[in-house]
Amino acid sequence: MQPPEGRLAMWATVLKADGSYIGRCGLYPNMREEQKVVGEAVLGFYLAHEFWGQGFASEAGRAFVEFGFDELKLERIVTAVQVGNAASVRVLEKLGFLITSHEVGPRSFYHFELSRPVVRAVGK
Repeated sequence: MQPPEGRLAMWATVLKADGSYIGRCGLYPNMREEQKVVGEAVLGFYLAHEFWGQGFASEAGRAFVEFGFDELKLERIVTAVQVGNAASVRVLEKLGFLITSHEVGPRSFYHFELSRPVVRAVGK
């Protein structure tokens, strides 16, 4: 099942208290060889520096993971973090993401993935 078009996007992230823009977060299509990977999306969160360390990335990440699995019925969510960005690595680990590979180059990255949770019926 492919998610409805237009629901995979980066969205403005605003403070509830006053509506001020602090960055963008969301899920966007995972592309491989110029084709969308069916059942997958990429998680992104980009926040203004003055809002780092306040739990906003964790809150947004959790909300979009739930949205991706519960609403869009994704099978897998992936993302990448530049090596050295320990705060984002911690956020992803708290959300349950696992490192799947390490890309080394002029800019090195850790690649992460999170698969849809398996729900088991009680007594089966």
